[in-house]
Amino acid sequence: MPSEIFDIDKFVEISERADYCAVKRLKDVVKLKLRTAKRLYTLKVEPLKAEEVIKKLRCEIREI
Repeated sequence: MPSEIFDIDKFVEISERADYCAVKRLKDVVKLKLRTAKRLYTLKVEPLKAEEVIKKLRCEIREI
């Protein structure tokens, strides 16, 4: 089951043990999806804030 995370700092912390982060850009929101061994974590952010978050992530970035 996927889990939605609302705290950016916690999302970045989880990225240390994630396999990759999928970035899905929609019109008014960007969805970031972290795939770990057991779970998928998602975070919804504004397009301007998404670039800052992506720079902090410590895993492979995949654009979808």
